[in-house]
Amino acid sequence: MIRMLLTHGLLFFVPFIAYAVWVMVVRKAKKDKRFRDGPMLWLSISGIALVIASLMLLAETSRAPLGSQYRPAQVVDGEFVPGGYETPQK
Repeated sequence: MIRMLLTHGLLFFVPFIAYAVWVMVVRKAKKDKRFRDGPMLWLSISGIALVIASLMLLAETSRAPLGSQYRPAQVVDGEFVPGGYETPQK
């Protein structure tokens, strides 16, 4: 859970980081380090759009097959057997 929160938090801050790098490159000669004048609304909107897109991708790719049941991971005869989804036999 914490990994997912960190991933989406990082995705939200990608536009801000890219803008900060751009400001440093463009204003390098001026030595002006103010970040306040930036387009914070558009950076926030693009960050939220990235988070929403990543959540939609996560929901689409991590879906279990319909009618399947989850079998948890087990240790059988000293060996680890990973969990997974199984379709029930009819």
